[in-house]
Amino acid sequence: MKDLVIGTHILSRDPLGLIDGIVKAEDAGIDVAWLTVGGVAADPFAIFSSAALKTDRIEFGTSILPTFPRHPITMAQGAMVVDKLAPGRMRLGIGPSHKPAIEGTWGLDFTRPLEHLREYLDILIPLLRDGKVSYQGNRLHAEAQLPEPTEVRVMISALRHKAFSLAGELTEGGISWVTPPQHIRDVAAPALKEGAQKAGRSTPPPAVVHVPMAVSEDADAVYEAAVKQLGFYQRLPFYKAMWVEAGFPEAEGPEFTRNMCDALVISGNEDQVEERIRNLPSFGAGEIIAMPLLLENDRDAAQRTIKLLGKIAQSE
Repeated sequence: MKDLVIGTHILSRDPLGLIDGIVKAEDAGIDVAWLTVGGVAADPFAIFSSAALKTDRIEFGTSILPTFPRHPITMAQGAMVVDKLAPGRMRLGIGPSHKPAIEGTWGLDFTRPLEHLREYLDILIPLLRDGKVSYQGNRLHAEAQLPEPTEVRVMISALRHKAFSLAGELTEGGISWVTPPQHIRDVAAPALKEGAQKAGRSTPPPAVVHVPMAVSEDADAVYEAAVKQLGFYQRLPFYKAMWVEAGFPEAEGPEFTRNMCDALVISGNEDQVEERIRNLPSFGAGEIIAMPLLLENDRDAAQRTIKLLGKIAQSE
């Protein structure tokens, strides 16, 4: 079993570009291709279904599919298709998202998200695992049967203790986003273990850690890219609270600081980046979702990063 499963966030605004990126990630030797799903981005089940016909080995992950806009039966229908085309290769990362997105984009009521997520999992996991479900909750209801069980692994997004504990109790992993490794070590890993123990599971599921990175020694360019691509997250209440809890009081302010960037983003030459990646299990990471930063004056940095990730994945 690998000490660290290497995944990467596939970047493209075009569906054909996403499929091509997945194929290239497999060719590079990377373990998992991840798609983030924000706003009206391309449907990941459609992308993965197409990519399944062009790949043989690479696994597929969603980070994350918002739960409020899709009933768990609908979520299972999409995942079921990918599983049929690529058996055992689907990692279904779901989560409630955030109030501004759910209420602002979809006009849905964002209330008691953790309660909603638990009921969602109580439907989704049995339906995918057993092929059927009968459930009457406070928030959600389902009576459904799939043609057959699937091999889909369900994971959830998590930022703080309660969500990671729920991941440890019910799922196959807790997925972080814009989270420094100190928080994974001090909060996520213990909470995953606590949740697993509550459920009588002998081994907790992995912390799946989102890691922005760039094989580049231009520290100013890396910081500029991080501010542009990640700096706005701290304005969301959940992320702000997580950063402060992780020991970064400056997250209360408007600036994504150099200190925060240095803690979150892995950059430097190939040897420096590889060393930091290989050190992530010491913080409790079992898997990573590498997000290659797009450097304005160095478009090759992303490809250098993908190449290095493949090299590390093949050596694990």
